[in-house]
Amino acid sequence: MKQESNYARSLIEASLDPLVTISTEGKITDMNQATINITGINREHLTGTDFFEYFTEPRKARKVYKEVFAKGFVADSPLTLRHKGGKLTDVLFNGSVYKDNEGNVLGVVVVARDITEQKIVSTALTEAMVFAEMATSIAEEAKTKAEKATKIAESAVRAKQQFLSNMSHEIRTPMNAIIGFTKVLLKTDMSVRQKEYLSAIKLSGDALIVLINDILDLAKVDSGKMIFEQTPFRLSLSISAMLHLFEAKIREKNLELIKEYDPEIPDVLVGDPVRLHQIILNLVSNAVKFTSKGTISVSVRLLSQDDKKVNIEFSISDTGIGIEKSKLKKIFENFQQATSGTSRLFGGTGLGLAIVKHLVEAQNGEISVESKIGEGSTFSFALDFLKTDAQAGAETELFDPELKEDIKNIKVLVVEDIPLNQLLMKTLLDEFEFECDIAANGKIAIEKLEAGAYDIILMDLQMPVMNGFEATDYIRKKMKSKIPIIALTADVTTMDLDKCKAVGINDYVSKPVDERVLYAKMLKHLKKSKGQTHQKSQNNNSKRLKCTDLNNLNRRTKSNPQLMMDMISLYLEQTPPLIMAMKKSMREKDWDTLYATVHKMIPSFSIMGINPAFEQMARKVQDYASANRETDEMPEMIHQLENVCFQACEELKEDFNTIKKQNHD
Repeated sequence: MKQESNYARSLIEASLDPLVTISTEGKITDMNQATINITGINREHLTGTDFFEYFTEPRKARKVYKEVFAKGFVADSPLTLRHKGGKLTDVLFNGSVYKDNEGNVLGVVVVARDITEQKIVSTALTEAMVFAEMATSIAEEAKTKAEKATKIAESAVRAKQQFLSNMSHEIRTPMNAIIGFTKVLLKTDMSVRQKEYLSAIKLSGDALIVLINDILDLAKVDSGKMIFEQTPFRLSLSISAMLHLFEAKIREKNLELIKEYDPEIPDVLVGDPVRLHQIILNLVSNAVKFTSKGTISVSVRLLSQDDKKVNIEFSISDTGIGIEKSKLKKIFENFQQATSGTSRLFGGTGLGLAIVKHLVEAQNGEISVESKIGEGSTFSFALDFLKTDAQAGAETELFDPELKEDIKNIKVLVVEDIPLNQLLMKTLLDEFEFECDIAANGKIAIEKLEAGAYDIILMDLQMPVMNGFEATDYIRKKMKSKIPIIALTADVTTMDLDKCKAVGINDYVSKPVDERVLYAKMLKHLKKSKGQTHQKSQNNNSKRLKCTDLNNLNRRTKSNPQLMMDMISLYLEQTPPLIMAMKKSMREKDWDTLYATVHKMIPSFSIMGINPAFEQMARKVQDYASANRETDEMPEMIHQLENVCFQACEELKEDFNTIKKQNHD
């Protein structure tokens, strides 16, 4: 009997789940070690206590217990056991009655299976499903946001490109006159001091142009719009020409220039010599700038070659101030220099090396640098070039007599709205011995082309009334003219160059104008068009209706010619700036300025006999500006006011000359 009891005890203890026997009164009569562990109460204290007290829901536990007596068993009823320390354990309640030999119910045997891990897994699975649904929703939302962000980014790129285009134009336009006239003056007789002053002005102007070029180049690389040409060129001549630019500065600093050129390099290669020049010029310029004694070394050597291409390494070394090891990576970042004092001591913006890195990597190359403080630096990069049997194109020299001998009696139409630039172009063309005619905008240019013959057109792109793109498009499509057109552009972004090709512009020269480049390109296109007939006027009978009527002005001035000329002069002086101010305030939605500007313009409509409809239109614009409100029709109204005012200016200039001539006679 004792043996059977020990056997039963062993079975009870073998269970890893809590096992309890309960009397018909609901009192615990026996339990295993697992029950003691899960409740935290020893055997003596558990024995005889109310079984239901150890559950978080005693009433539910009692109900399940009664169900055992009613059915004889219960399976997998979920309950929660409480440890005396507060820990809760989720269990499945499984119970059945046990009886004596006569069949009398003595109590209940309960097994509480711990399902904590199962519940964790189940909860985790449920959460995972919920999170998966959430993730799908978030992913869809993220996709929508990404699409919106892409559109915003594209819009931002366009806005940035437009900003750079405008900035380039605004800076280059005045710089064109500053640098151009400085060059002209430097060719005249003057004192040594005057020449020093002018040289300083030119140096400063050149520095500004370098800065704007750097910024634009960086923007083009960032936007992926940097175009690399593939043209035949002589590498040895290119290197020599570049280094020649630094010889004076190197001699001035008492430095020694060492050149090493690998004779195994093929004579003519195919690549982009302009971008290669830009890379090497930046690196040599830095080397000269940061070296006060010693040497500047330029090495060009062949690394490898096959039947189609060569790989060439370029190294520029100096014995200058050197760069700290910790700063070597930083120097290739935008607007970064090796130390905070570098810009103050040596000048520069910190864009040169960033552009060099972009230009090298955009051509599948890699640039590296080695340097020691006080000993110098070495910048190295390698690029691939294609082999070719073609000959390299020779650069046209300025005033080459052989090129010019068959280019005579050339008549040039310069389309330019800014008086300073008009004068500069006339000065340059006089030096070329070309005849020059000026048109202040595209519309006037078309009228001049219809009235006379020209050999070539130099076309500014951004002008009032009709810009260079519109004028060229008209010349090509409406007039069917093939006259060479060279754009004079202060905007050298790829945006405008694409437009140039689209409308039929043959070539471009960026401002500030380099007279050698201008002359070379003019000769090139003049020679191409040689033998073609000059463009003759078309639609001679096509005349615009006059928009001005001087009868009112005549009455107001009592036919006083001098007073009439004074009034016309005042209109011609004040109107163009008012038109510009009107357009600018409209673009910037500066309603107060727009109101004030149009207010100043309104009286002149009746004085100069302009159709009253335009005065009413101006008052309508003024009303919208007063209400700080923009409508869809405002841009068109402002465009019409601009056109009529500029036409009035043209007509009044002729009237002025007529009155002056009559008065003089």
